Amino acid sequence: MKMLGKRDLSISQQLAIEHITQYARTRKCEAQKTIKEVLQLSNIPWNTFEDTVFKLLSNARVALHFHPDRPIADMKSVAQALLEQGIYKNQFETHISNGSVSAYPGGSRDLWEKKMFGGAYQLDGVTNSQRPKYGALDLMLHPDGPAPRFGSCYFLLSPNVSYRCTYTYLDSHQDPKEKGTYAEFDDILAAIFKDTFIRNDAIGEKNLTPRKLIEHLLYSLEQPFKDPSKREPNRNLNHYIEAQVHDDIILNDDVEVLVADPSFKGTYIGDVLEQICLKYSIELYWHMGFAMHVEEIPSDFRGSTMPSLAKRIARNDYIDASVVGAAVNDLKRNPALWSDRGVYEEVLQELKYMWHILVQFGNPFAPE
Repeated sequence: MKMLGKRDLSISQQLAIEHITQYARTRKCEAQKTIKEVLQLSNIPWNTFEDTVFKLLSNARVALHFHPDRPIADMKSVAQALLEQGIYKNQFETHISNGSVSAYPGGSRDLWEKKMFGGAYQLDGVTNSQRPKYGALDLMLHPDGPAPRFGSCYFLLSPNVSYRCTYTYLDSHQDPKEKGTYAEFDDILAAIFKDTFIRNDAIGEKNLTPRKLIEHLLYSLEQPFKDPSKREPNRNLNHYIEAQVHDDIILNDDVEVLVADPSFKGTYIGDVLEQICLKYSIELYWHMGFAMHVEEIPSDFRGSTMPSLAKRIARNDYIDASVVGAAVNDLKRNPALWSDRGVYEEVLQELKYMWHILVQFGNPFAPE
């Protein structure tokens, strides 16, 4: 396991974490009441819950999803930049996004960060590099990651990094009321246990009861990482614990595992991913991937234009992560050639939706 050296957080980063900690502290009493009710009704002793929380805080890792072939400002790929720089950058630095394309002063991401972190990142002298990076806490260990909508590949960080994160239950742009840090995590835990009790469904896991969740967290989080290449994806598009990582993410220190999409195997991007892992001592795995024939693309999930887009971008009548990425790169280089589908931002959004379709409905990737 990579060990995280002591980091000196910037003033803004310290203030952001403290702001969320203080907020969660105001909700602690109600959160603990909810937890105790669920545990009592589920016949789970309090000391078992405490043991579970200890295991979670000791072992849970944040996953950072990304598309390795997306172009950054100088048209280098994300993977190339990671290899050369050894640092995972945020959207204010890269100016690309797999969610909201609004990372600029006065943009919606800037405004919701201002609200969420009490203006910590709007103080004078704050640089773009000090802004948080976004991921998801990987509790259920799904082979395709905890939040695959945000990228075909994902890094798993050292558990030590989780202590300098803030968390929201679901996506932060929705301004969920449940927030926390490892210093005050009860609000997040209460939300999970409440969902498992009422819905039997939480953080993308169906048929999940409070007892099943306890057993999983107690025994699974500390196990060695399991090869995801033969495990069915969970396809969790919408229900995750978002993590906001404060301070730098240095590949050599902070990243332990890379799980990559197999459509990049044997390609230039795949080679770069392998070089990243060799250079920065990261374990490399491949998940099962997602692929669909153009005739399988639905017209009632992410819009009626999806079938025509699939036919336009398909390679040998198939769509996969690398095919979508190639289309994004072509759009970036030749936006005028895509004008029949709309302006640049509209077509980029369509291509994002195509990835969502692959995650939701795709079959395992089968190399030719």
